[in-house]
Amino acid sequence: MAASALSARRYAEAVFDIADEQERFIPWANDLQTIAGFAGEADVAKIIASARVPKDEKLRLLTAGLRGQIGDEAMNLVRILNDREKVGLIPDIARIYGEKVDERRGVAHAVVTTAVPLSADERDAVAARLSAITGKAVDVTPAVDPAIIGGVIARIGDQLIDGSTRTRLKALRRSLEGAGR
Repeated sequence: MAASALSARRYAEAVFDIADEQERFIPWANDLQTIAGFAGEADVAKIIASARVPKDEKLRLLTAGLRGQIGDEAMNLVRILNDREKVGLIPDIARIYGEKVDERRGVAHAVVTTAVPLSADERDAVAARLSAITGKAVDVTPAVDPAIIGGVIARIGDQLIDGSTRTRLKALRRSLEGAGR
């Protein structure tokens, strides 16, 4: 794991622990997203990344842009990250924090690819089936790829469930080719 990813994980875990103690998962998630959104704006990101801009100027910009939008503890996090020149880690911190909250809540995220768009009922049925497989509530993000011909491909984290017609046809072809030898 790269040093910056490890550093982002440490900050995310610290924030998660604080949120857990206070039972404030959602406010922290919102604050992290707000910070990431502001720090990710092109002009702001350019200033934050610049070695020529002093830390106190960067902090002044961050404080002015975030004042009244995030809690005091989140502002303290911004100060710490700015002091350590790690504000650029905020998007990763927010993402890792979100993953930890989802893990605590027993929620998994799946990208579900089909040949044609899913209706709301079909999406719910796929989510229910994936929930039965994973033992978690599954949030489905639909994707469309006509090349799969039919069926469903679901990716949940590192797990891939391929029930596509294309894959079944390839398997049948390999089987027939092997039988002909």
